[in-house]
Amino acid sequence: MTAWLRHHLQSLQQTLARFAGSPFASIANMVVLGVVLALPLGGYALLANLQTYAGSLPTEPQISIFLSPSWRAEDSALEAQLRSAPGVQAVRFVPRDAALAGLKRVPGLGDVITSLRENPLPDAFVVTLGSADAETAARLEAQFRALPGISIVQVDSAWVRRIDSLLKIARTAVLMLGVLLGFALIAVTFNTIRLQILTQREEIEVSKLVGATDAYVRRPFYHEGVLLGVGGGLAALGIVQGALLLFNTDLARLGPIFGVLPVLRLVSLPDASAVLVFAGLLGWLGSYLSVSRHLLTVQPH
Repeated sequence: MTAWLRHHLQSLQQTLARFAGSPFASIANMVVLGVVLALPLGGYALLANLQTYAGSLPTEPQISIFLSPSWRAEDSALEAQLRSAPGVQAVRFVPRDAALAGLKRVPGLGDVITSLRENPLPDAFVVTLGSADAETAARLEAQFRALPGISIVQVDSAWVRRIDSLLKIARTAVLMLGVLLGFALIAVTFNTIRLQILTQREEIEVSKLVGATDAYVRRPFYHEGVLLGVGGGLAALGIVQGALLLFNTDLARLGPIFGVLPVLRLVSLPDASAVLVFAGLLGWLGSYLSVSRHLLTVQPH
């Protein structure tokens, strides 16, 4: 066990020395891997921020019911029908005069509303649902449309469900991109290790002549693959974190113009650790495939 561990340490030192001997080539390989990983990682970071922001939006499922001009406030039958519908949690009546007064308080609309000769808004009911189930909302929407005295029925939380659906599609796209670029990382590592094997062909042949086992010969290349992957992961984290910081700087400048804007969260420590582990595993897999394929052609003469 001690000899095995000692050889791993020696192999790791040799790999680091090889990196130090050609720093520009090593850094270039890691930057290439970092760019490959930065695309899915950046997509994941943006999606996580969008999901957090979407989750902070008011998602209380509501249906706005605009009444026809012939409806009279004294008619309480309609409100009773709305309250008795299955799935309805609360019903609130909004008189047309109260709705107009609310619009007057909106910045920029006060003068426009005052210039109107008459109130164009209808009376309305705001129905709060007991759950955000899409089927329940659709059923109630159809049921309310059929009631007399109702002009327009609008599901206010439909846009929230649309955002959630778009986020699900985006998550699938980022996952597919991550899988494809994961294969690209394996391919880059595979080719890098292949070139190293060709460069050290004579050294490998001599090692095998003096009795070196295949495991002994393979280990330095495994370490190189893992280090390339981890280095690529660090480069990807640097690219993504830097991009998020730049976005936050721009958002801070736009804040006074558009009001309060969300601040993008950086990649968290657990996510960053997972990226490094995943990148190291992909680097090891690329080196394993390359070593298994190309060491077979290196035999002592």
